[in-house]
Amino acid sequence: QVQLVESGGGLVQAGGSLRLSCVASGRFFSINAMGWYRQAAGKQRELVATITSGGTTNYADSVKGRFTISRDNAKNMVFLQLDSLKPEDTAVYYCNGRVVGDLKYEYLYWGQGTQVTVSS
Repeated sequence: QVQLVESGGGLVQAGGSLRLSCVASGRFFSINAMGWYRQAAGKQRELVATITSGGTTNYADSVKGRFTISRDNAKNMVFLQLDSLKPEDTAVYYCNGRVVGDLKYEYLYWGQGTQVTVSS
């Protein structure tokens, strides 16, 4: 069974920084793309950033230049550095991973989410 667990959320003032981490555990062959999404209260879940196993990144326009996604393939981890935070960044942040199992099928797994709250 594969699990993704996020950590690093919290309360921060506008202009501050946070670093989110997500680790995948369980039995699997490899992880292809990984990503971070967020869901603010009353809104739909939206893409924040993704990163391929080779390190190619993609960002939502709203976070470009402020957030940085990275990963450590050896540790099955993905990170999100959040800088210059704004109140509108307040949301539950979820990581996901496209995990390849022993039979080489790819499945999408999600973490449980971590709350990020930015005060003005």
